[in-house]
Amino acid sequence: MKKTLIATLLMATCACFAVHAQDASNSDNSGSSSSSSSSANNGANNGGWTGSGEFGYASATGNTRSQNVNAKLGLNQENEQWKNNFFLDVLRTKVQEKVATPAGNTVDEFETTANRYDGGASVGYKLDPRSYIVGAARYDHDDFGANLWQGVVSLGYGYIALKDARNELSFEIGPGYKEYRPAALPILIDGATINQDQPVEHELVARGLINYKFRLTANTSFEDTFLTEAGSKNTYIQNDAGLAVSMTKKLALKVGFQVRHNSDVLPGIKRTDTLTTTNLVYNF
Repeated sequence: MKKTLIATLLMATCACFAVHAQDASNSDNSGSSSSSSSSANNGANNGGWTGSGEFGYASATGNTRSQNVNAKLGLNQENEQWKNNFFLDVLRTKVQEKVATPAGNTVDEFETTANRYDGGASVGYKLDPRSYIVGAARYDHDDFGANLWQGVVSLGYGYIALKDARNELSFEIGPGYKEYRPAALPILIDGATINQDQPVEHELVARGLINYKFRLTANTSFEDTFLTEAGSKNTYIQNDAGLAVSMTKKLALKVGFQVRHNSDVLPGIKRTDTLTTTNLVYNF
């Protein structure tokens, strides 16, 4: 299933870029001569594609030593026919801890306390200016989360409820199929603690997505994305909120807050994880 999900993501991404190439070619052949409103024209010339990359790094030294890296890549396309999206997120944290050696000595070693990456893609075909059919796939791997990995593919209906100069609100809903492996459960065998792998779970889910964008001022914007994948065994909820302040046309500073929640977890594992980030954003 993991290979299938990754292949699906790659196929969706390739499909998106194929559409991009065709739209860009059509735009070039049309011979449009207008060069005003550069941002609008750039979007049109690129087939409606926009993108952004985020990067954040924090390092502490002295009595406490730690390193934290998080990065995000997002690509979006919207034109008269398509509404597509691709994303990739990475999080890694290391903290220095005192570890006892077999000889009884204590040494300082870096221990990984967070190691997560997830990616996804959606391809939406517009039926009219507001409604569209959307196929989506998402894969998530987390060494320290409630699930070691989880993957979902879905097909649904999307609707753009509001879109003007300052606001954009869209909804997506539809059935999907999900597979996931719960986190390994530590057990005691002959006085030693061993992490026991859990069986892979699979179920049908109902996927829902709400995305809202609001431009507060000319250089300040807010975005919130709510995702739910509800099944009979487990319901996964994720909410990403971010406030971005532009410094130039390309660069911005962004503060983000993420909440991830699983309704059913193994004993000793928390249902909810949160992540707060402050990143430098490059828009292209």
